[in-house]
Amino acid sequence: MAEQLYQRDVYGKTLIELGKARPDIVVFDADLSSSTRTGVFAKEFPERFFNFGVAEQNMMATAAGMASCGKTVFVSTFAIFATGRAWDQVRNSVSYSNFNIKIVATHAGITVGPDGASHQALEDISLMRVIPNMNIIVPCDGPQTKEAISACAATPGPFYVRLSRPRIPTIENKGEFKLGKAQVLREGKDVTLIACGLMVATALEAAANLAAKGIQARVVNIHTIRPLDAEAIRQSARLTKGIVVCEEHTVTGGLASSVDEVVAESCPTRVVRVGVKNRYGQSGEPQDLLKEYNLTSLDIEKAARAVIA
Repeated sequence: MAEQLYQRDVYGKTLIELGKARPDIVVFDADLSSSTRTGVFAKEFPERFFNFGVAEQNMMATAAGMASCGKTVFVSTFAIFATGRAWDQVRNSVSYSNFNIKIVATHAGITVGPDGASHQALEDISLMRVIPNMNIIVPCDGPQTKEAISACAATPGPFYVRLSRPRIPTIENKGEFKLGKAQVLREGKDVTLIACGLMVATALEAAANLAAKGIQARVVNIHTIRPLDAEAIRQSARLTKGIVVCEEHTVTGGLASSVDEVVAESCPTRVVRVGVKNRYGQSGEPQDLLKEYNLTSLDIEKAARAVIA
């Protein structure tokens, strides 16, 4: 059984490690530091932690001010608030000036669960992806979260890092994390499964089930949606009969749209999207919601068989 970790726990611990090594790092939160785990940084470095209350727009604007003075600012809240409520400030204050601000948003997707539609960010990648200069990372598990946070801390410019609420299985043998470089987790000649975030483990499960039925699925973890590894997508289009894109996000504007654009421009092939289709979220247990929104390994298998039929 693979170890299961909360990505946000890893985030909090990584912040402390970075804080000890780099006095330029400051951390902002919007009254959710217990949930986002920035609270552990606050205890270790109280003079470098700032709680803005329920004022996400002010938080982003102040982060821009701090960054203009040479600070590296980590800003955290739930994904729905970081990208939705504060979009104006992210666009005009953070990204327009290409400031060194790292927006690490937790509780993304429908697996937020009982909090319901108002708290389930299904459009956040889309909202960040249309903003120039914004780098976007969606790590697939706990260890990759640490690598992603370390990478964005070491790389100038604005970042959006998307983390989930529940525990996620650790995926072994991923190889080294490189910003903008996809990871091929499994080879196959029939169909490619491209995934990000918690859907990577689900795609691997689907690939194992397909293998038992004689279908060889290639699995690619695209953890960095910007800068995008377009060559990995083109290679998958050339090597297999089609692509299934799996994301806990709307199929519009996120990973699936990123893949669609690459394929349409340079290597036409069939792409089937496993994601949320023109719906809001709703209250429920995470596993029940994944079934309701057709985000299970069985749904990925069905899509894969449709691609190669």
